Amino acid sequence: MRAAGPSKMNSPYPSEPAALPRAASLPHQPPRQPARRQVLAGLAVGSAALAGGAWLAWRHARPAEPAPGFWSLAFDTPAGTRLDLADWRGVPLILNFWATWCPPCVREMPMLAAAHAGLAARGIALVGIAVDGAMPVREFLVRQPAPYPIALAGFDGMALASRLGNERGGLPFTVAIGRDGRVAQRRLGEIHAPELQAWVESLAA
Repeated sequence: MRAAGPSKMNSPYPSEPAALPRAASLPHQPPRQPARRQVLAGLAVGSAALAGGAWLAWRHARPAEPAPGFWSLAFDTPAGTRLDLADWRGVPLILNFWATWCPPCVREMPMLAAAHAGLAARGIALVGIAVDGAMPVREFLVRQPAPYPIALAGFDGMALASRLGNERGGLPFTVAIGRDGRVAQRRLGEIHAPELQAWVESLAA
């Protein structure tokens, strides 16, 4: 007579795995992950708002640069002195890019010369950026003096004009920069007195 095998009820290793409960019978529990994501998203939004507020405060506290490195630029003048753009930081500034070989540049210069005193009285600086050689500029200014400062930028002046928004690379090109350091107006081509006067009213406001 064979010995009876171990009882299935007493065996620690059931011969068949217990059936898993159906998904429909599982008790419903609210997912935890979305709640955690909401918390993290809230923290991210709050951090972004704080960072954005700090950036805006910094932006308004420090005048912007019209172009990278603009306020660190310096040029020679026809008189042999040095002209630093940083001297006009925080001051409304009009830059006029010109050359002796440019007929509309030469044509608008008497109007700019006549406007210079009125601009200065309104606290607005006018600077001519000569995109030309030093000798032609000096010879030209003997015949037609300019009462406002002239910078000898050479052909590098066209790179600066491009950084200030002169995408077509033409002359004359005139730019108005507000006291906040941002470009307020641009004009490619000859500028006339009524338009210049409108710029003055805007810059002086």
